[in-house]
Amino acid sequence: RPTERHIRTKEEAEELVRQLSGCEFVVTSVETKEKKRNPVPPFTTSKLQQEAARRLRFSVKKTMSLAQKLYEGVDLGPEGSVGLITYMRTDSTRVSETALDEVRRFIAERYGAELLPDEPHIYRTKKDAQDAHEAIRPTSVFRTPERVAPYLSRDELALYTLIWQRFVASQMKPALFDQTIIEIRAGEFGLRATGSVLRFPGFLTVYEEAKEEKEGEAEEEAAATLPKVEVGEKLTLLELLPEQHFTQPPPRYTEASLVKALEENGIGRPSTYAQILSIIQDRAYVQKVNGRFKPTELGRLVCDLLVENFTDIFDVEYTAEMEAELDKVEEGRVSWVKVLKDFYEKFAADLARAEREMEDVRKGVETEQRCPHCETPMVKRIGRYGPFLACPSCGTTQKLSPAGDEEENAFADVTCEKCGRQMVLRRSRFGPFLACTGYPECTNTRRIRKDGQLAAPDRPLDEPCPECGAPLLVRQGPYGEYIACSRRPSCAYVKPETLGIPCPKADCQGELVVRRSRRGRIFYGCSAYPQCAFTVWDRPVKHACPQCGAAFLLEKVTRREGRVRYCHRPECAYREVVAEEEAVPSTLARSVNG
Repeated sequence: RPTERHIRTKEEAEELVRQLSGCEFVVTSVETKEKKRNPVPPFTTSKLQQEAARRLRFSVKKTMSLAQKLYEGVDLGPEGSVGLITYMRTDSTRVSETALDEVRRFIAERYGAELLPDEPHIYRTKKDAQDAHEAIRPTSVFRTPERVAPYLSRDELALYTLIWQRFVASQMKPALFDQTIIEIRAGEFGLRATGSVLRFPGFLTVYEEAKEEKEGEAEEEAAATLPKVEVGEKLTLLELLPEQHFTQPPPRYTEASLVKALEENGIGRPSTYAQILSIIQDRAYVQKVNGRFKPTELGRLVCDLLVENFTDIFDVEYTAEMEAELDKVEEGRVSWVKVLKDFYEKFAADLARAEREMEDVRKGVETEQRCPHCETPMVKRIGRYGPFLACPSCGTTQKLSPAGDEEENAFADVTCEKCGRQMVLRRSRFGPFLACTGYPECTNTRRIRKDGQLAAPDRPLDEPCPECGAPLLVRQGPYGEYIACSRRPSCAYVKPETLGIPCPKADCQGELVVRRSRRGRIFYGCSAYPQCAFTVWDRPVKHACPQCGAAFLLEKVTRREGRVRYCHRPECAYREVVAEEEAVPSTLARSVNG
């Protein structure tokens, strides 16, 4: 069998191409052997988070939120509220005997006995697992994704399908491949081609695990289909490709690969992975670029300071050891008092030293640049959005941008529609925006939308503010247009989106308006709040109920029926399906467009 040859220069590669071009290519060996791929175990929390990130592009936070809903219960119509999955915070692959019996019966009925192994697969749970709960699985495998689809949102259905498929596949037979290795002789050189062909699909009938980018490329190469050849057969050379490959640095973490790294290094627990990923983003220690985490300057600074001053605590092995110690406390093998005492003695000493010696980044580093307003030397500081200059006297700030900052260049030609001066990019805790360089004489600003595009400027309305008399404006907000006083923030008036429907509560003079919850979800309430607390989630429509005479109906969209209107009175059973063209447009759109 020939030995591998390492090609170090372009000249060597070109010489090999020249030599091979004149060779005869003869098949010297064809070896075919069976390769088995076993099914993967049902989901643990970390595996569910990784797979949902890779396959569905869900964030860890979104995955856990959807899983919580599936666990707590979904209204399945005649069945009532049913929990569709087992508890979603677990590090165990254990499955109850009842569930194993049910899934084996289901596989035999749905897919046939040829896909059912003689005995159920029992998966080994990792050594340090707490094993307090089963693996994540459907509460009943007979509730197939097709059966529950009418009652779930698109994302809920996608996650449930993933959990259901993985569990069913985990109890199926392995997949079988015919792997072929072809050896070829070309003069003094030996070449090899490898490929495989699926012979028996097994568990792949239902589910195949997604791979990280590099893993996927390697598997695609290994799974390449080869033509049928025989020993002694002469092959025709089509092309020689002298491609150069460089060693690539490790790719930046995705949510999936970071959860995998946390699990492998013993950092955190299934219940804390989502929180860890949320914190590093909420505090602007990292930002997502093309789905991968990139550390910010603030993140690098915080990391450097903490690692330098708390060497033990921020060592990966120390964190994993602490998790192991806490497990021992839970098992009663170690005294919690001793664990806390051992930790705190060293931590208290490090904390005292850090208070004396650690650099206070809040003070900033003094620069030679003077404040444009008060001439005080400005200091360089690090914020959520990178470095900036700040005046310690009057509070003026200026962004420090790296050369060629694409975002800043994108708005370089924008001028203020109020005074004609140049607009510049600024950042606040709510994100980037454009501000007039004529500040404080001109306080005009423009929002930058989440898609990176500049929001439309505010538009005046021929209507005075009912609180201060100033003109009202159509403004751009994070959820679209809204009408507010032109003197904001000194005048806080925001015109509610009225529906022209009186509040149904007895003795209430208010009318129904559109509101938003803290999470941005729309609901409808009384304009007399807090004196009147009437609220509904579905949109009120100004049509009297033909059955009981109520002043309005409620409108919602369902998967099975489409747009439905029903009476808001609990005691009235009126319900009708309406055409899309009858849908009621937004009140704000009507009032703005006339």
